[in-house]
Parts: sequence; structure tokens; C-alpha cells
Amino acid sequence: MLNIVIFGAPGSGKGTQSERIIEKFGLNHISTGDVLRAEIKNETALGKTAKGYIDQGQLLPDELIINILASVLDGMKESKGVIFDGFPRTIPQAEALKVMLNERGQDVSVMLDLDVPEEELVTRLLKRGEECGRADDNMETIKKRLLVYNTQTSPLKEYYKKEGKYQYIKGLGTMEGIFSDIVSAVESL
Repeated sequence: MLNIVIFGAPGSGKGTQSERIIEKFGLNHISTGDVLRAEIKNETALGKTAKGYIDQGQLLPDELIINILASVLDGMKESKGVIFDGFPRTIPQAEALKVMLNERGQDVSVMLDLDVPEEELVTRLLKRGEECGRADDNMETIKKRLLVYNTQTSPLKEYYKKEGKYQYIKGLGTMEGIFSDIVSAVESL
């Protein structure tokens, strides 16, 4: 199975490129953000708990996220593989993901790091907030999310380098150019 972790700061294009990867390689998509937004919209108990963390710009507890992902993954038995979008975000989450996948006879194939300068991320997120009405795309929450990314999430690059799974992708340029780099990285596996 081809299991891809798509990685990058908020606004780096993970969602956009995930859609193209899914179409090209026939993978399933697990976006923790989409799963959580659906739970929040439906006002489930999980959604209410998640909203509290998200509104503060904080990450959800690892155990909560792993249980959600395991449940979603187990519903995709006939899959060619999965793209993990927005997970893992910390080294303990990466370790928990590895354990969960290994229990299913799988592993992460590659971690694609979409690298975008911070000033461009802020511009993209503010624009997305205006166009899509996402409440978490405002300057105060963006600053919190980027701080969390830089302090807690960014160390994952070193983790996946040590695992031999890291692939740098320049996240600036045309969508087609970025996607071409992604395809080359995945096809070289």
C-alpha cells in the first residue's frame, strides 16, 4: 500500500495537492481537518470538544486523533493506499501512526514536505478566509497556528529524515509545477 503523509504549514497547499495525488494514484484521503470540521458542523460530542481546542489554536490530544484515524482507515479495506492530510503534527503522533499502520501490516511510504515562506502562508490564509468564510483563517488564529506549527510540528521533518521517508517539495510556483515535483517523488518510491 502507498501511504503518503502530506506535510506543510497551514496554507501550504496540502488540500489542493492532496486532491491531485488522490486522482493520479487512486488513493483514499484522510484529512483530519475535514473529519473534525464535519464533527463540529454536526455538533457531535467530539465536534464540541474539538471546537474548544481549535478555537484556541491548539492541537487536539493525540489519543483522540489516533482513534479517529484508525476508525476511518479500517473502513478503507480495499484501498490502494491513503494520503494523510494534516496528520501527524507532532513526533508522538508520528510514532503512534507508525504503530497503528504496523499493526495493519503497513507503514508510511513517504512524507512530502510542501515548503512555503511564512509571509506567503499568511497571504494565502487571509485570502482563503475571505473567499471560503473559514473562521480559523483570521490574523490572530493564523499567528497561533503558525507558532504551533513552528514549535511542535516542524520537528517532524527530522523524524521522517531519520526514517528515510522525507521528501522536500518547493511549495511556490504553479500548481502544475508543484504537482509535477510530487509525482516524480512518489513515482521514485
